[in-house]
Amino acid sequence: MKQLGDILLEEGLVTEGQLMAALDEQVSRGESLGRVLVEIGMLSEAQLVQALARQVGMDFVELTDYPVDRTAVAALPGPVCRRYTVLPVGFADGALLLAMANPGNVVAVDDARAISGLPVRPVVATHDDLLAAIDRFCRADEEIDELANAFEEEASGPQDTDLSQVGDFVEDDAPIVRFVNLLVTQAIQDRASDIHVEPGEHDMLVRYRIDGVLHEVQRAPKQIQGGVISRLKIMSDIDIAERRKPQDGRMSVTHNGRKIDLRVATLPTVWGEKVVMRILDNSTASLDLRELSFLDDNFEIYHESYTKPYGMILVTGPTGSGKSTTLYATLNAVSRPEINVITVEDPVEYRLPGINQVQVNPKAGLTFASALRSILRSDPDVVLIGEIRDHETAQIAIEAALTGHLVLSTLHTNDAPSAVTRLIEMGIEPFLVGSALDCVVAQRLARRLCNKCKEAYQPSEVELIAARFPWNPGEEMPTLYRPAGCSACSRTGYKGRMALHEVMRVTESIERLAVSHASAAEINGTARNEGMVSLRDDGWTKVILGDTSVEEILRVVA
Repeated sequence: MKQLGDILLEEGLVTEGQLMAALDEQVSRGESLGRVLVEIGMLSEAQLVQALARQVGMDFVELTDYPVDRTAVAALPGPVCRRYTVLPVGFADGALLLAMANPGNVVAVDDARAISGLPVRPVVATHDDLLAAIDRFCRADEEIDELANAFEEEASGPQDTDLSQVGDFVEDDAPIVRFVNLLVTQAIQDRASDIHVEPGEHDMLVRYRIDGVLHEVQRAPKQIQGGVISRLKIMSDIDIAERRKPQDGRMSVTHNGRKIDLRVATLPTVWGEKVVMRILDNSTASLDLRELSFLDDNFEIYHESYTKPYGMILVTGPTGSGKSTTLYATLNAVSRPEINVITVEDPVEYRLPGINQVQVNPKAGLTFASALRSILRSDPDVVLIGEIRDHETAQIAIEAALTGHLVLSTLHTNDAPSAVTRLIEMGIEPFLVGSALDCVVAQRLARRLCNKCKEAYQPSEVELIAARFPWNPGEEMPTLYRPAGCSACSRTGYKGRMALHEVMRVTESIERLAVSHASAAEINGTARNEGMVSLRDDGWTKVILGDTSVEEILRVVA
Protein backbone atom coordinates (compact mmCIF):
# COMPACT_ATOMS: atom_id res chain seq x y z
CA MET A 1 0.00 0.00 0.00
CA LYS A 2 1.30 3.45 -0.94
CA GLN A 3 2.01 5.96 1.78
CA LEU A 4 -0.42 8.89 2.04
CA GLY A 5 2.40 11.39 1.51
CA ASP A 6 3.39 9.73 -1.80
CA ILE A 7 -0.22 9.89 -3.06
CA LEU A 8 -0.51 13.58 -2.15
CA LEU A 9 2.77 14.34 -3.95
CA GLU A 10 1.67 12.40 -7.06
CA GLU A 11 -1.60 14.31 -7.25
CA GLY A 12 0.13 17.66 -6.72
CA LEU A 13 -1.89 18.45 -3.61
CA VAL A 14 1.21 19.30 -1.56
CA THR A 15 4.85 20.11 -2.31
CA GLU A 16 7.82 18.26 -0.81
CA GLY A 17 8.53 21.24 1.44
CA GLN A 18 4.95 21.32 2.72
CA LEU A 19 5.02 17.56 3.30
CA MET A 20 8.25 17.74 5.31
CA ALA A 21 6.86 20.61 7.41
CA ALA A 22 3.67 18.61 8.05
CA LEU A 23 5.71 15.52 9.06
CA ASP A 24 7.62 17.63 11.59
CA GLU A 25 4.32 19.03 12.87
CA GLN A 26 2.92 15.47 13.09
CA VAL A 27 5.72 14.45 15.46
CA SER A 28 5.02 17.37 17.80
CA ARG A 29 1.23 16.97 17.71
CA GLY A 30 1.03 13.20 17.76
CA GLU A 31 -1.81 13.17 15.21
CA SER A 32 -2.15 11.49 11.81
CA LEU A 33 -0.49 13.15 8.84
CA GLY A 34 -3.79 13.73 7.06
CA ARG A 35 -5.38 15.40 10.11
CA VAL A 36 -2.32 17.67 10.53
CA LEU A 37 -2.50 18.74 6.86
CA VAL A 38 -6.19 19.64 7.22
CA GLU A 39 -5.69 21.53 10.49
CA ILE A 40 -2.86 23.68 9.12
CA GLY A 41 -4.88 24.46 5.98
CA MET A 42 -2.81 22.62 3.35
CA LEU A 43 -5.64 20.19 2.47
CA SER A 44 -9.42 20.35 2.51
CA GLU A 45 -11.44 17.60 4.18
CA ALA A 46 -12.65 16.38 0.78
CA GLN A 47 -9.09 16.20 -0.63
CA LEU A 48 -7.93 14.19 2.39
CA VAL A 49 -10.81 11.71 2.18
CA GLN A 50 -10.25 11.32 -1.58
CA ALA A 51 -6.55 10.57 -1.02
CA LEU A 52 -7.32 8.08 1.76
CA ALA A 53 -9.86 6.34 -0.51
CA ARG A 54 -7.20 5.97 -3.20
CA GLN A 55 -4.77 4.65 -0.59
CA VAL A 56 -7.10 1.76 0.33
CA GLY A 57 -8.21 1.20 -3.28
CA MET A 58 -11.78 2.52 -2.96
CA ASP A 59 -13.76 4.99 -5.03
CA PHE A 60 -14.48 8.48 -3.70
CA VAL A 61 -17.84 10.19 -4.36
CA GLU A 62 -18.61 13.92 -4.08
CA LEU A 63 -22.20 13.63 -2.85
CA THR A 64 -23.14 17.25 -3.53
CA ASP A 65 -22.88 16.57 -7.28
CA TYR A 66 -23.39 12.78 -7.41
CA PRO A 67 -26.57 11.53 -9.19
CA VAL A 68 -27.99 9.58 -6.24
CA ASP A 69 -30.39 6.78 -7.29
CA ARG A 70 -33.55 7.04 -5.14
CA THR A 71 -34.25 3.36 -5.76
CA ALA A 72 -30.96 2.57 -4.06
CA VAL A 73 -31.75 4.94 -1.17
CA ALA A 74 -34.99 3.01 -0.57
CA ALA A 75 -32.97 -0.20 0.01
CA LEU A 76 -32.05 0.93 3.55
CA PRO A 77 -34.37 2.51 6.14
CA GLY A 78 -33.57 6.09 7.17
CA PRO A 79 -32.84 5.21 10.83
CA VAL A 80 -30.20 2.67 9.73
CA CYS A 81 -28.54 5.27 7.47
CA ARG A 82 -28.44 7.75 10.35
CA ARG A 83 -27.17 5.20 12.89
CA TYR A 84 -24.15 4.25 10.77
CA THR A 85 -23.78 7.51 8.77
CA VAL A 86 -24.10 5.66 5.46
CA LEU A 87 -26.22 6.16 2.33
CA PRO A 88 -26.93 3.83 -0.61
CA VAL A 89 -26.24 5.93 -3.72
CA GLY A 90 -26.62 3.51 -6.65
CA PHE A 91 -25.95 0.07 -8.11
CA ALA A 92 -22.89 -1.39 -9.87
CA ASP A 93 -22.67 -4.94 -11.27
CA GLY A 94 -25.58 -6.06 -9.10
CA ALA A 95 -24.04 -4.64 -5.90
CA LEU A 96 -25.37 -1.81 -3.76
CA LEU A 97 -23.01 1.19 -3.71
CA LEU A 98 -22.86 2.32 -0.08
CA ALA A 99 -21.33 5.74 0.63
CA MET A 100 -19.54 5.66 4.00
CA ALA A 101 -17.43 8.08 6.01
CA ASN A 102 -15.76 5.09 7.71
CA PRO A 103 -15.50 2.25 5.16
CA GLY A 104 -13.80 0.08 7.79
CA ASN A 105 -17.09 -0.26 9.72
CA VAL A 106 -17.79 -3.92 8.91
CA VAL A 107 -20.89 -3.98 11.14
CA ALA A 108 -22.52 -1.31 8.98
CA VAL A 109 -21.63 -3.20 5.79
CA ASP A 110 -22.99 -6.49 7.20
CA ASP A 111 -26.24 -4.87 8.32
CA ALA A 112 -26.69 -3.15 4.96
CA ARG A 113 -26.12 -6.48 3.18
CA ALA A 114 -28.62 -8.29 5.41
CA ILE A 115 -31.35 -5.61 5.15
CA SER A 116 -31.04 -4.96 1.42
CA GLY A 117 -30.46 -8.59 0.42
CA LEU A 118 -27.75 -7.42 -2.00
CA PRO A 119 -23.95 -7.57 -2.04
CA VAL A 120 -22.53 -4.25 -0.80
CA ARG A 121 -19.65 -2.28 -2.30
CA PRO A 122 -18.46 0.58 -0.05
CA VAL A 123 -17.44 3.92 -1.54
CA VAL A 124 -15.97 6.80 0.45
CA ALA A 125 -17.54 10.24 1.11
CA THR A 126 -16.84 13.04 3.57
CA HIS A 127 -18.71 12.97 6.88
CA ASP A 128 -20.36 16.40 6.39
CA ASP A 129 -21.49 15.55 2.83
CA LEU A 130 -23.00 12.30 4.10
CA LEU A 131 -24.96 14.00 6.86
CA ALA A 132 -26.33 16.59 4.41
CA ALA A 133 -27.25 13.88 1.87
CA ILE A 134 -28.97 11.73 4.52
CA ASP A 135 -31.08 14.73 5.55
CA ARG A 136 -31.91 15.33 1.89
CA PHE A 137 -32.81 11.80 0.83
CA CYS A 138 -33.88 9.95 3.99
CA ARG A 139 -36.93 12.07 4.58
CA ALA A 140 -39.89 11.25 6.79
CA ASP A 141 -42.41 12.10 4.05
CA GLU A 142 -43.11 8.48 3.10
CA GLU A 143 -43.70 7.40 6.69
CA ILE A 144 -45.92 10.45 7.26
CA ASP A 145 -47.90 9.53 4.13
CA GLU A 146 -48.25 5.94 5.30
CA LEU A 147 -49.56 7.09 8.68
CA ALA A 148 -51.99 9.52 7.05
CA ASN A 149 -53.28 6.79 4.74
CA ALA A 150 -53.68 4.42 7.68
CA PHE A 151 -55.69 7.05 9.54
CA GLU A 152 -57.89 7.55 6.49
CA GLU A 153 -58.57 3.84 6.13
CA GLU A 154 -59.38 3.46 9.81
CA ALA A 155 -61.50 6.61 9.95
CA SER A 156 -65.03 5.96 11.14
CA GLY A 157 -67.55 7.66 13.38
CA PRO A 158 -67.32 11.40 14.16
CA GLN A 159 -65.41 13.84 11.95
CA ASP A 160 -63.21 15.05 14.80
CA THR A 161 -61.27 13.24 17.51
CA ASP A 162 -62.93 13.53 20.89
CA LEU A 163 -60.75 15.21 23.49
CA SER A 164 -61.53 12.42 25.94
CA GLN A 165 -59.48 10.11 23.70
CA VAL A 166 -56.31 12.21 23.87
CA GLY A 167 -54.91 10.02 26.65
CA ASP A 168 -54.75 7.16 24.14
CA PHE A 169 -52.32 9.16 22.03
CA VAL A 170 -49.74 9.91 24.68
CA GLU A 171 -48.03 6.51 24.39
CA ASP A 172 -44.70 6.95 22.60
CA ASP A 173 -45.55 4.45 19.86
CA ALA A 174 -49.11 5.75 19.28
CA PRO A 175 -49.79 6.77 15.66
CA ILE A 176 -50.68 10.38 16.55
CA VAL A 177 -47.47 10.78 18.56
CA ARG A 178 -45.37 9.34 15.71
CA PHE A 179 -47.17 11.58 13.19
CA VAL A 180 -46.46 14.74 15.23
CA ASN A 181 -42.84 13.76 15.95
CA LEU A 182 -42.17 13.09 12.27
CA LEU A 183 -43.67 16.45 11.25
CA VAL A 184 -41.41 18.32 13.68
CA THR A 185 -38.30 16.25 12.83
CA GLN A 186 -38.76 16.72 9.08
CA ALA A 187 -39.27 20.48 9.51
CA ILE A 188 -35.98 20.78 11.39
CA GLN A 189 -34.17 18.73 8.73
CA ASP A 190 -35.65 20.94 5.99
CA ARG A 191 -34.35 24.09 7.74
CA ALA A 192 -37.91 25.35 8.19
CA SER A 193 -38.47 28.41 10.38
CA ASP A 194 -42.18 27.74 10.99
CA ILE A 195 -44.63 24.82 10.92
CA HIS A 196 -48.26 25.63 10.09
CA VAL A 197 -50.94 23.06 11.01
CA GLU A 198 -54.11 24.37 9.38
CA PRO A 199 -57.57 22.78 9.65
CA GLY A 200 -59.75 22.83 6.55
CA GLU A 201 -63.29 21.77 5.77
CA HIS A 202 -62.37 18.27 4.58
CA ASP A 203 -58.74 17.75 5.64
CA MET A 204 -55.82 19.17 7.63
CA LEU A 205 -53.01 20.96 5.82
CA VAL A 206 -49.38 21.07 7.04
CA ARG A 207 -47.03 23.68 5.58
CA TYR A 208 -43.39 24.55 6.30
CA ARG A 209 -41.90 28.01 5.88
CA ILE A 210 -38.47 27.48 4.34
CA ASP A 211 -36.29 30.49 3.52
CA GLY A 212 -39.30 32.75 4.00
CA VAL A 213 -41.63 30.90 1.59
CA LEU A 214 -44.42 28.51 2.61
CA HIS A 215 -44.40 25.00 1.09
CA GLU A 216 -47.24 22.49 1.38
CA VAL A 217 -45.84 19.20 2.72
CA GLN A 218 -48.82 17.16 3.87
CA ARG A 219 -52.60 16.82 3.74
CA ALA A 220 -53.96 14.59 6.48
CA PRO A 221 -57.52 13.30 7.01
CA LYS A 222 -59.85 15.53 9.00
CA GLN A 223 -60.45 12.71 11.49
CA ILE A 224 -57.01 13.11 13.12
CA GLN A 225 -57.16 16.89 13.44
CA GLY A 226 -58.34 16.91 17.07
CA GLY A 227 -55.75 14.35 18.14
CA VAL A 228 -52.83 16.13 16.43
CA ILE A 229 -53.76 19.55 17.83
CA SER A 230 -54.36 18.14 21.31
CA ARG A 231 -50.99 16.35 21.19
CA LEU A 232 -49.25 19.61 20.24
CA LYS A 233 -51.05 21.42 23.07
CA ILE A 234 -50.00 18.80 25.61
CA MET A 235 -46.36 19.03 24.46
CA SER A 236 -46.53 22.85 24.73
CA ASP A 237 -48.25 22.92 28.14
CA ILE A 238 -51.36 24.59 26.69
CA ASP A 239 -54.90 24.07 28.03
CA ILE A 240 -56.39 21.40 25.71
CA ALA A 241 -59.96 22.10 26.89
CA GLU A 242 -59.85 25.77 25.78
CA ARG A 243 -60.61 25.94 22.07
CA ARG A 244 -62.31 29.34 21.78
CA LYS A 245 -59.41 31.75 22.31
CA PRO A 246 -55.77 32.04 21.14
CA GLN A 247 -53.13 30.53 23.42
CA ASP A 248 -49.32 30.50 23.52
CA GLY A 249 -46.88 27.86 24.69
CA ARG A 250 -43.42 26.47 24.25
CA MET A 251 -41.91 23.03 23.73
CA SER A 252 -38.39 21.61 23.43
CA VAL A 253 -37.17 18.72 21.29
CA THR A 254 -33.76 17.10 20.85
CA HIS A 255 -32.56 16.64 17.28
CA ASN A 256 -29.17 15.09 16.45
CA GLY A 257 -27.96 15.90 19.95
CA ARG A 258 -29.07 19.55 19.77
CA LYS A 259 -31.81 21.02 21.93
CA ILE A 260 -34.26 23.00 19.80
CA ASP A 261 -37.11 25.09 21.24
CA LEU A 262 -40.40 25.71 19.47
CA ARG A 263 -42.69 28.65 20.23
CA VAL A 264 -46.29 27.50 19.75
CA ALA A 265 -49.37 29.65 19.09
CA THR A 266 -52.96 28.48 18.58
CA LEU A 267 -55.63 30.45 16.73
CA PRO A 268 -59.35 29.49 16.55
CA THR A 269 -60.61 29.41 12.93
CA VAL A 270 -63.94 28.41 11.41
CA TRP A 271 -62.71 24.83 10.79
CA GLY A 272 -60.90 24.37 14.10
CA GLU A 273 -57.73 25.56 15.80
CA LYS A 274 -54.74 26.49 13.67
CA VAL A 275 -51.32 25.87 15.27
CA VAL A 276 -48.16 27.72 14.23
CA MET A 277 -44.81 26.59 15.64
CA ARG A 278 -41.77 28.86 15.32
CA ILE A 279 -38.56 26.79 15.37
CA LEU A 280 -35.97 28.54 17.54
CA ASP A 281 -32.48 27.23 16.89
CA ASN A 282 -30.33 28.51 19.77
CA SER A 283 -27.27 28.65 17.49
CA THR A 284 -28.95 31.68 15.85
CA ALA A 285 -28.69 33.61 19.10
CA SER A 286 -24.89 33.23 19.14
CA LEU A 287 -24.36 34.72 15.69
CA ASP A 288 -21.68 37.30 15.09
CA LEU A 289 -22.88 40.62 13.65
CA ARG A 290 -20.48 40.17 10.74
CA GLU A 291 -22.48 37.07 9.73
CA LEU A 292 -25.62 39.16 9.15
CA SER A 293 -24.65 40.41 5.66
CA PHE A 294 -23.99 44.05 6.59
CA LEU A 295 -22.19 45.99 3.86
CA ASP A 296 -18.99 47.59 5.17
CA ASP A 297 -20.32 51.18 5.29
CA ASN A 298 -23.54 50.14 7.02
CA PHE A 299 -21.67 48.03 9.54
CA GLU A 300 -19.34 50.93 10.35
CA ILE A 301 -22.32 53.20 11.14
CA TYR A 302 -24.04 50.52 13.23
CA HIS A 303 -20.84 49.60 15.08
CA GLU A 304 -20.31 53.24 15.97
CA SER A 305 -23.82 53.36 17.50
CA TYR A 306 -23.87 50.18 19.57
CA THR A 307 -20.42 50.83 21.04
CA LYS A 308 -21.64 54.11 22.60
CA PRO A 309 -22.43 53.93 26.32
CA TYR A 310 -25.94 55.36 25.92
CA GLY A 311 -28.63 56.18 23.36
CA MET A 312 -31.41 54.27 21.59
CA ILE A 313 -31.01 51.88 18.66
CA LEU A 314 -34.13 50.67 16.87
CA VAL A 315 -34.42 47.74 14.43
CA THR A 316 -37.55 48.00 12.30
CA GLY A 317 -39.33 45.76 9.83
CA PRO A 318 -42.32 43.43 9.49
CA THR A 319 -42.81 40.19 11.42
CA GLY A 320 -40.24 37.57 10.41
CA SER A 321 -37.67 40.02 9.05
CA GLY A 322 -34.90 38.94 11.44
CA LYS A 323 -35.13 41.85 13.91
CA SER A 324 -34.67 39.62 16.97
CA THR A 325 -31.64 37.91 15.42
CA THR A 326 -29.98 41.30 14.80
CA LEU A 327 -30.70 42.43 18.38
CA TYR A 328 -29.37 39.20 19.90
CA ALA A 329 -26.22 39.43 17.76
CA THR A 330 -25.81 43.03 19.00
CA LEU A 331 -26.21 41.85 22.60
CA ASN A 332 -23.49 39.25 22.00
CA ALA A 333 -21.24 42.04 20.74
CA VAL A 334 -21.81 44.41 23.71
CA SER A 335 -22.20 41.89 26.55
CA ARG A 336 -19.20 41.71 28.88
CA PRO A 337 -18.80 40.53 32.48
CA GLU A 338 -18.32 44.10 33.67
CA ILE A 339 -21.70 45.39 32.43
CA ASN A 340 -25.28 44.53 33.44
CA VAL A 341 -27.52 43.53 30.50
CA ILE A 342 -31.27 43.08 31.10
CA THR A 343 -33.94 42.25 28.53
CA VAL A 344 -37.74 42.35 28.68
CA GLU A 345 -39.36 40.21 25.98
CA ASP A 346 -42.68 38.72 24.95
CA PRO A 347 -41.85 35.90 24.68
CA VAL A 348 -38.19 35.16 25.52
CA GLU A 349 -37.18 33.44 22.27
CA TYR A 350 -33.55 32.51 22.96
CA ARG A 351 -32.01 31.92 26.39
CA LEU A 352 -28.63 33.64 26.57
CA PRO A 353 -25.98 32.95 29.23
CA GLY A 354 -24.85 35.91 31.34
CA ILE A 355 -27.91 38.02 30.44
CA ASN A 356 -30.91 38.70 32.70
CA GLN A 357 -34.03 38.00 30.63
CA VAL A 358 -37.53 38.95 31.81
CA GLN A 359 -40.67 37.35 30.35
CA VAL A 360 -43.68 39.67 30.05
CA ASN A 361 -46.75 38.33 31.90
CA PRO A 362 -49.77 40.66 31.46
CA LYS A 363 -52.03 38.39 33.59
CA ALA A 364 -49.72 38.97 36.55
CA GLY A 365 -49.46 42.70 35.78
CA LEU A 366 -45.93 42.41 34.33
CA THR A 367 -46.22 44.48 31.13
CA PHE A 368 -43.40 46.02 29.09
CA ALA A 369 -43.88 49.34 30.90
CA SER A 370 -44.03 47.92 34.45
CA ALA A 371 -41.08 45.59 33.77
CA LEU A 372 -39.06 48.53 32.41
CA ARG A 373 -39.67 50.58 35.55
CA SER A 374 -38.34 47.71 37.68
CA ILE A 375 -35.42 47.09 35.33
CA LEU A 376 -34.27 50.69 35.62
CA ARG A 377 -34.09 50.21 39.41
CA SER A 378 -31.82 47.18 38.87
CA ASP A 379 -28.80 49.20 37.74
CA PRO A 380 -28.66 48.13 34.06
CA ASP A 381 -26.07 49.30 31.54
CA VAL A 382 -27.81 47.85 28.49
CA VAL A 383 -31.57 47.31 28.17
CA LEU A 384 -33.25 45.31 25.39
CA ILE A 385 -37.00 45.82 24.93
CA GLY A 386 -38.66 43.18 22.76
CA GLU A 387 -40.96 45.68 21.07
CA ILE A 388 -42.15 49.26 21.63
CA ARG A 389 -45.93 49.01 21.30
CA ASP A 390 -47.40 51.94 23.22
CA HIS A 391 -46.76 55.44 24.54
CA GLU A 392 -45.85 54.36 28.07
CA THR A 393 -43.18 51.86 26.95
CA ALA A 394 -41.80 54.36 24.41
CA GLN A 395 -41.63 57.14 27.02
CA ILE A 396 -39.73 55.03 29.58
CA ALA A 397 -37.36 53.72 26.87
CA ILE A 398 -36.60 57.27 25.65
CA GLU A 399 -35.97 58.46 29.22
CA ALA A 400 -33.67 55.47 29.85
CA ALA A 401 -31.66 56.31 26.71
CA LEU A 402 -31.35 59.93 27.90
CA THR A 403 -30.14 58.93 31.36
CA GLY A 404 -27.07 56.89 30.52
CA HIS A 405 -28.41 53.55 29.27
CA LEU A 406 -27.95 51.86 25.91
CA VAL A 407 -31.48 50.86 24.82
CA LEU A 408 -32.11 48.34 22.02
CA SER A 409 -35.60 47.69 20.72
CA THR A 410 -37.79 46.95 17.69
CA LEU A 411 -40.56 48.91 16.03
CA HIS A 412 -42.94 48.02 13.21
CA THR A 413 -42.30 50.48 10.36
CA ASN A 414 -41.61 50.03 6.66
CA ASP A 415 -38.31 51.93 6.59
CA ALA A 416 -35.80 53.59 8.90
CA PRO A 417 -36.93 57.26 8.55
CA SER A 418 -40.52 56.29 9.47
CA ALA A 419 -39.32 55.25 12.95
CA VAL A 420 -38.87 58.92 13.90
CA THR A 421 -42.43 59.89 12.91
CA ARG A 422 -43.84 56.70 14.46
CA LEU A 423 -42.41 57.58 17.89
CA ILE A 424 -43.82 61.12 17.60
CA GLU A 425 -47.23 59.65 16.65
CA MET A 426 -47.04 57.59 19.87
CA GLY A 427 -47.01 60.85 21.80
CA ILE A 428 -43.28 61.28 22.48
CA GLU A 429 -42.06 64.89 22.39
CA PRO A 430 -40.19 65.46 19.11
CA PHE A 431 -37.16 67.04 20.83
CA LEU A 432 -36.82 63.93 23.04
CA VAL A 433 -36.95 61.62 20.00
CA GLY A 434 -34.19 63.57 18.28
CA SER A 435 -32.00 63.62 21.40
CA ALA A 436 -32.43 59.97 22.45
CA LEU A 437 -32.49 58.15 19.11
CA ASP A 438 -29.02 57.39 17.79
CA CYS A 439 -29.50 54.87 14.97
CA VAL A 440 -32.32 53.09 13.14
CA VAL A 441 -31.85 49.89 11.13
CA ALA A 442 -34.63 48.80 8.75
CA GLN A 443 -34.32 45.17 7.70
CA ARG A 444 -35.74 42.55 5.33
CA LEU A 445 -34.75 38.94 4.63
CA ALA A 446 -34.06 37.76 1.08
CA ARG A 447 -33.26 34.23 -0.04
CA ARG A 448 -29.60 33.56 -0.81
CA LEU A 449 -28.70 31.95 -4.14
CA CYS A 450 -27.38 28.40 -3.89
CA ASN A 451 -23.61 28.58 -4.45
CA LYS A 452 -23.55 25.16 -6.13
CA CYS A 453 -26.03 25.87 -8.92
CA LYS A 454 -26.46 29.63 -9.41
CA GLU A 455 -25.83 30.60 -13.02
CA ALA A 456 -24.46 33.83 -14.45
CA TYR A 457 -26.33 35.62 -17.22
CA GLN A 458 -26.48 38.92 -19.06
CA PRO A 459 -29.81 40.64 -18.35
CA SER A 460 -31.69 42.46 -21.07
CA GLU A 461 -32.05 46.24 -21.11
CA VAL A 462 -35.83 45.88 -20.74
CA GLU A 463 -35.43 43.71 -17.63
CA LEU A 464 -33.11 46.21 -15.92
CA ILE A 465 -35.34 49.20 -16.69
CA ALA A 466 -38.47 47.35 -15.50
CA ALA A 467 -36.73 46.43 -12.22
CA ARG A 468 -35.41 50.01 -11.78
CA PHE A 469 -31.93 48.55 -11.50
CA PRO A 470 -29.19 51.22 -11.04
CA TRP A 471 -27.92 51.06 -14.61
CA ASN A 472 -27.95 53.63 -17.41
CA PRO A 473 -28.35 52.79 -21.12
CA GLY A 474 -24.97 52.90 -22.81
CA GLU A 475 -23.12 51.53 -19.78
CA GLU A 476 -21.58 48.06 -19.82
CA MET A 477 -24.19 45.40 -19.08
CA PRO A 478 -23.63 43.90 -15.58
CA THR A 479 -23.24 40.15 -15.03
CA LEU A 480 -26.00 38.96 -12.71
CA TYR A 481 -26.95 35.56 -11.29
CA ARG A 482 -30.20 33.61 -11.22
CA PRO A 483 -31.41 30.41 -9.52
CA ALA A 484 -30.97 27.12 -11.39
CA GLY A 485 -31.80 24.35 -8.91
CA CYS A 486 -29.87 21.28 -7.77
CA SER A 487 -30.15 18.50 -5.21
CA ALA A 488 -28.32 20.59 -2.58
CA CYS A 489 -31.08 23.25 -2.56
CA SER A 490 -34.08 20.93 -3.20
CA ARG A 491 -34.32 22.27 -6.77
CA THR A 492 -35.32 25.78 -5.58
CA GLY A 493 -32.10 27.57 -6.58
CA TYR A 494 -31.90 29.17 -3.13
CA LYS A 495 -30.31 28.01 0.11
CA GLY A 496 -30.46 30.08 3.28
CA ARG A 497 -31.32 33.73 3.72
CA MET A 498 -29.49 37.02 4.03
CA ALA A 499 -30.49 40.39 5.45
CA LEU A 500 -30.96 43.63 3.52
CA HIS A 501 -30.30 46.72 5.63
CA GLU A 502 -31.11 50.42 5.64
CA VAL A 503 -29.00 52.05 8.38
CA MET A 504 -29.90 55.64 9.31
CA ARG A 505 -27.64 57.61 11.66
CA VAL A 506 -29.68 60.28 13.50
CA THR A 507 -27.69 63.43 12.79
CA GLU A 508 -28.29 67.03 13.86
CA SER A 509 -30.17 67.78 10.64
CA ILE A 510 -32.51 64.82 11.24
CA GLU A 511 -32.98 65.97 14.86
CA ARG A 512 -34.05 69.41 13.55
CA LEU A 513 -36.48 67.77 11.13
CA ALA A 514 -37.98 65.73 13.99
CA VAL A 515 -38.47 68.87 16.11
CA SER A 516 -40.17 70.64 13.17
CA HIS A 517 -42.59 67.67 12.71
CA ALA A 518 -41.21 66.93 9.22
CA SER A 519 -42.70 64.03 7.28
CA ALA A 520 -41.00 60.65 6.85
CA ALA A 521 -40.39 61.53 3.19
CA GLU A 522 -38.44 64.68 4.15
CA ILE A 523 -36.40 62.76 6.73
CA ASN A 524 -35.74 60.07 4.10
CA GLY A 525 -34.49 62.66 1.61
CA THR A 526 -32.11 64.21 4.13
CA ALA A 527 -30.81 60.82 5.28
CA ARG A 528 -30.18 59.75 1.66
CA ASN A 529 -28.29 63.01 1.03
CA GLU A 530 -26.15 62.24 4.09
CA GLY A 531 -25.19 58.81 2.77
CA MET A 532 -27.94 56.42 3.90
CA VAL A 533 -28.29 53.44 1.53
CA SER A 534 -31.92 52.41 0.97
CA LEU A 535 -33.13 48.82 1.35
CA ARG A 536 -33.52 48.48 -2.41
CA ASP A 537 -30.03 49.85 -3.16
CA ASP A 538 -28.54 47.55 -0.50
CA GLY A 539 -30.32 44.71 -2.27
CA TRP A 540 -28.97 45.73 -5.70
CA THR A 541 -25.42 45.72 -4.30
CA LYS A 542 -25.95 42.15 -3.11
CA VAL A 543 -27.36 41.20 -6.51
CA ILE A 544 -24.19 42.53 -8.18
CA LEU A 545 -22.09 40.56 -5.65
CA GLY A 546 -23.92 37.40 -6.78
CA ASP A 547 -25.55 36.73 -3.39
CA THR A 548 -29.19 36.94 -4.52
CA SER A 549 -31.35 37.54 -7.60
CA VAL A 550 -33.25 40.48 -9.08
CA GLU A 551 -36.55 38.62 -8.61
CA GLU A 552 -35.86 38.10 -4.92
CA ILE A 553 -35.17 41.80 -4.29
CA LEU A 554 -38.39 42.74 -6.10
CA ARG A 555 -40.26 40.18 -3.94
CA VAL A 556 -39.16 41.55 -0.57
CA VAL A 557 -38.62 45.30 -1.16
CA ALA A 558 -41.27 47.69 -2.44
